[in-house]
Amino acid sequence: MSETPRDIRGLLITVAGGRLLLPNANVSEIITAATPEPVADAPPWLLGRVRWRGWRVPLVSFSVLSGIAERDGALNAKVTVLKSLTVQPRMPYIALLCLGFPRLTTVSPDMLVPNGEGEGVPGVRMGVLVRDDPAWIPDLPAIEAMAASAIATAA
Repeated sequence: MSETPRDIRGLLITVAGGRLLLPNANVSEIITAATPEPVADAPPWLLGRVRWRGWRVPLVSFSVLSGIAERDGALNAKVTVLKSLTVQPRMPYIALLCLGFPRLTTVSPDMLVPNGEGEGVPGVRMGVLVRDDPAWIPDLPAIEAMAASAIATAA
């Protein structure tokens, strides 16, 4: 009988105003930020679409979406391309604007402590402490649904 692994590999991604904790397996690539293709009548958190490997991937500012910052910083901006968690053939990837390069970390249940922050915040599943560093676990299915809705409205 095999034992279920308790540790997961994660990435701590810096965004304006804080950090996000993402599963490493969900991240496809980190790329240099380029000017995104605008989406008509998009909400301020949907920065547009970036081209990546033949796809036009929606670029989301998590900081603006969640209200932790009025705008994202541009210095050292990167784009984190994520595999969609919801099966959407027209949007298999979504991208988040981040600052600098992420930090790889191994997370075990005893290192991950809910801190109560983020309850009721758009795009946030929960706030946690990772080795005493505060981070948010983003609600990726909700973010994907909001991006898909904003793009469908613009079409």
